Amino acid sequence: MSRKSFFILSMLLVLALAVAACGGAQPQQPAPESQPTKAETKAEEPAAPASTEQDVTIGFTASQTGKYNVSSTRQTTGLQQWIDDVNAAGGIKLDDGTIVKFKAVSYDDESNKDRVQELYTRLATEDDADFLISPYSSGLTAAAAVIAEQYGKPMITTGAASDATYKQGYTQVFQAYTPASRYLTGALDQLAAVDPSAKKVAIVYENSKFSTGVAEAAKTYAEDNGFEVVLFEGYDPDTKDFNAFINKIEAASPDAILGGGHFQDGSTFARQLFEKGVAVKDIALLVAPPEPTFAELGDAAVGVIGPSQWEPAAKYTEEAAKEAGLPWYGISSADFTKTYQDAHDGEDPSYHVAGGYAAGLLLQKAIEDAGSTDPAKVKEAMDAIDMLTFFGHLKFDTSEEAHGLQIGHDMILIQWQRDDDGNLVKQVIWPTEGATAEPLYPIH
Repeated sequence: MSRKSFFILSMLLVLALAVAACGGAQPQQPAPESQPTKAETKAEEPAAPASTEQDVTIGFTASQTGKYNVSSTRQTTGLQQWIDDVNAAGGIKLDDGTIVKFKAVSYDDESNKDRVQELYTRLATEDDADFLISPYSSGLTAAAAVIAEQYGKPMITTGAASDATYKQGYTQVFQAYTPASRYLTGALDQLAAVDPSAKKVAIVYENSKFSTGVAEAAKTYAEDNGFEVVLFEGYDPDTKDFNAFINKIEAASPDAILGGGHFQDGSTFARQLFEKGVAVKDIALLVAPPEPTFAELGDAAVGVIGPSQWEPAAKYTEEAAKEAGLPWYGISSADFTKTYQDAHDGEDPSYHVAGGYAAGLLLQKAIEDAGSTDPAKVKEAMDAIDMLTFFGHLKFDTSEEAHGLQIGHDMILIQWQRDDDGNLVKQVIWPTEGATAEPLYPIH
């Protein structure tokens, strides 16, 4: 190779190396950012609220002894059935993840008004009950209402129909029952419908807060609607011999007898009216007739009418709620009745049992709507309740004049009749749209 060729070849080699060093290399790409792992992603997400369980204490007294024992025991049974149901279903879940479950603290008030204030004060202070349920009867409830208001503890009243309790300026007391002022007005409407010629009524009633309120309202309603009240007289709550009153009834010759009081006096009054053979077309008594054990009177029970807050045959359903334009809430009547029957050898629940359960439903709904167990928030939610339940329509007056008075619920009239086999059965006879049988009239 010549010197000239060698020089040219060397220059070409140098040029090739320069090109490779300057232009031939590929630019470096930035390293990709590292992706988070699944564990890291999960850790960055907001944590769901931790579930914590809160036990809410419901305080009340029950008449384990004394004259209100039968009705009060049934009321307590209904409330306990609700507690068992809601706890078994997992409680109430609030938005913050809290699971609310319920426990009860109760004492025997001995059917004694003097015991009630002492015991409700203990429930509100020593036991620190979050919410209260009333004792049975209007008189005992009036004593308990003072304590509920004093300590700012919302109290749902059941088995307490007197209007007067809700006209004291209280804001913490809420009534589940139809008020006493409307207890027997349906019996007069039913009498007028079945026999427009019946005009004379005798009203004989127990001298108690509840019964007197019912009787006075019935007297006013009767006179306003063309009836003649031929006898209006009260008797002592401990009365066991009604012969003096029965003699006055026979002398007045009424078409119908209205009145009574509670279970013991009402059932005794009905039995003695039958034994004396009082010729009357219609009898409507408070409290006693709707109780299943009223049938133990046998023939003395036949034809007797009773205003009932609720009956298993009552047609309160989701479909009925839609027709009424109301929201439906809670258990069906069939499920409520079956649960009770299964636990009590097939016995039907009375309206006192249903009232106890309904009190629990009201509290449950208010806590759910409030999203809290704070008493002030629950009270506010209770004010807004307007719903149909297995117990019927429930809504409260929220005016200053009658705060907590029940304005949604209506009474049902039952009558004891013989079926085709001769068995005593309760039939719904009023209102007619809910009736299960025609009324037996006249009864004698």
